[in-house]
Amino acid sequence: MEKNPKLIRLLVIIGVAVILVIAFSSSLFFTIGPGERGVMYKPLQNGLDKEFVYDQGLHVKAPWNSIIVFEVRKKENEQAMEVLSSNGLDISLDISIRYRPEVEKIGYLYNEVGADYLDKIVVPEVRSATREVIGNYKPEELYSSDRREIQKQIYTRTDSALNANHIDLDALLIRSIKLPSQIKAAIERKLTEQQEIQQKEYSKQKAQKEAERREIEATGKAKANEILNASLSDKVLRDKAIEATERLANSKNSKVVVIGNSENSLPVLLSGDK
Repeated sequence: MEKNPKLIRLLVIIGVAVILVIAFSSSLFFTIGPGERGVMYKPLQNGLDKEFVYDQGLHVKAPWNSIIVFEVRKKENEQAMEVLSSNGLDISLDISIRYRPEVEKIGYLYNEVGADYLDKIVVPEVRSATREVIGNYKPEELYSSDRREIQKQIYTRTDSALNANHIDLDALLIRSIKLPSQIKAAIERKLTEQQEIQQKEYSKQKAQKEAERREIEATGKAKANEILNASLSDKVLRDKAIEATERLANSKNSKVVVIGNSENSLPVLLSGDK
């Protein structure tokens, strides 16, 4: 049986190709895992390809190219810091941030900042924004102000700076604000005094309203009595007395009649029964 040179050559080529694929498989194939994205560095072309972002899954590349993998899940970082108030007093804050790289801009982020963008960009910008915002407040204002408003101001400043560097700030939370102990004690005393003053003012207003109510009630009763007295003239009283005398005279009981000696006197009938 004669061997076919062309077939042998083809088998050799296939065999060599298989061997090369196996030998260079780690250089030819790469995988992007869940929560990751990748950009490619092409040394024989234009360097880092900032525009194309590789999604998760299996991909092929030339052996001389390299892939840079970025984790794009949201990450959390906590910062404890000391900043100055507007009058130069130390204020302690605990701040928590949640952030991630802009998925479609990881090529630009890597090219301009690098993989350690947390330490280079995120933390410095958070601290800078916190110093700027807290520096506008006095300690007593920090104690009484709405923490959400302060938090919003720090978030707005930080978010603007991070967006310029291709980083998304998902959330910024103030965990705690600690004032110097002597300042905190003085503020609490002042608030207690203000509450006591407000309570006294409330009691005073309540007593004043009660006095006004009683005065109005007394005035009403006096006016009613004046009206009643004005309606009871001498003639009305005489008529009422005569009506009462007539009713007594018409009763079946024995009576004793007492006659007054003045012009306006009325006869009085006394019962004769003992």
